Amino acid sequence: MFPHERSLVERLKNEPFAILGINTDDNGPDFYRHEAKENGISWRSAMDGSKTGPICTKWGVTGFPTLYLIDAKGIIRQFWLGSPGDEVLDKEIDKLVAEAKAKAK
Repeated sequence: MFPHERSLVERLKNEPFAILGINTDDNGPDFYRHEAKENGISWRSAMDGSKTGPICTKWGVTGFPTLYLIDAKGIIRQFWLGSPGDEVLDKEIDKLVAEAKAKAK
């Protein structure tokens, strides 16, 4: 999903939007930093250390990708286990960005 995530970050760079990635590789932070650089990952990412790490466990992650779409109030508005497809994801993100912008006025 890195190419689509990069496109979202670029397209929404001046909007109320953020991506947070959770890395489950058990190869350590140096490996992840290398992978992030190689894949152009510029957004925040946390290390969970494994697929059974504390973040995955707390959020109930059972497969990948797991996507949570969270609104400006911190409410989970959508959840997907597996990619919903770029068009569906973009539509739902754009809807929440528009809501956040309308409330900010």
